[in-house]
Formats: sequence, C-alpha cells, structure tokens
Amino acid sequence: MTDKADDIAALLSPTVQALGLELLGIEYLPAPGGATVRLYIDLPQAEAQARSVGIEDCEAVSREVSAQLDVEDPISGNYTLEVSSPGLDRPLFGAAQFARFAGESAKVTLKLPQDGRRRLQGAILRVDGGTVVFALDNAEFAVDAGNIDKARLVPDWVALGLAPAMDKSGRDARPGKQKKAAGRKPATDGKPTNKPTAGKPSSAE
Repeated sequence: MTDKADDIAALLSPTVQALGLELLGIEYLPAPGGATVRLYIDLPQAEAQARSVGIEDCEAVSREVSAQLDVEDPISGNYTLEVSSPGLDRPLFGAAQFARFAGESAKVTLKLPQDGRRRLQGAILRVDGGTVVFALDNAEFAVDAGNIDKARLVPDWVALGLAPAMDKSGRDARPGKQKKAAGRKPATDGKPTNKPTAGKPSSAE
C-alpha cells in the first residue's frame, strides 16, 4: 500500500472491526477526475470456514466508512468508495498476510527494481521478520515487504476444479477431450500416380 493508503487503512480499520470484519488493506488510486478508494474486507480466520463475505457485509462497511470519511475528511477532492471481498486471487497487504499464505503462489509488483526485476511470480516460502522469501527460478528470492507495491495470490485453478488439467503437450487431459492435430490428408497412399495435378488448363501451341 502507498503511504496515503496506509493512513486511510489505519483510520478505518477500527470501524470495520466493529462490524465483525477485518480490513485486509486499501488501494488508493488517484486520478484527474477523482480518486478511487478500494477497501478489501474479509471475515476473521475463525469465521472464514463457516461463511464468506457477502453483499450485506460490503454494504454495511460502505455505509459506516462513508459516514466516517465525511467527518474525518482525509481525502481532498472527489473520490469513489468501493468495498470488495478478496476473491480467490486475493490481494496481499503486509508481511503477516504473506505468512498466512505460505506455500501458495503469488504475483508481485515491486516499487523499486530488485536484481533487474519489477515483477515476479513464485511460491511464498516463508516470512523472516519484514522480509518475504519466494521460490523463483529454483532459488530463493528475498524481498523487503516495504518494497512490495502490489501482490495477489495466483490460485491453482485446476485444483479448484475451475480449469482443465493439461498434458505435457498442452492439450486438455480430460478423457475424451484430446483432439488430433489438424493436418492435411495425404492425396494418395504413397503409391505412384499418373493422374494430372488439378489446375488451370494451359493452351498448347
């Protein structure tokens, strides 16, 4: 998160908690016509197994947060408030959230390049203090959590049953789904033929 997003998150987090929810983080996206303030909310881990965030939760947070922002007025100019559940490709904010999802894959954009990289994707191995360690190119790649601009989990869509498994050639591995590669059927069985080739007739002198 940006410094502005951090400030807004610190302001709004107690309000979201009072509704029995958790504020995962905030995206603050300034633009000439007005900023977008996007809140990601979730249930506490103890309740996450029983149900998921619903539209009612988002509406309740939106009402309370809107009222607080009107009073506190931390954002100059016009802005649009959005409240969202994290989804399967949930965003990650801060080292603690990376630690929670250790072993899963994440796609990350860095604020400043590191070892020539601004973007990376790899499994989250562990979190050492404020450092997140990824598996990248068969090696460990350690990133300071403060240098992470954006990060999202990369779901295993196949394991979730939302995408077909692929074989080594990249074809759909489900039974009955394999297709032969398209190709031109040979004109003969390989034996010599005296038939003329079809084409535009030519005039003989």
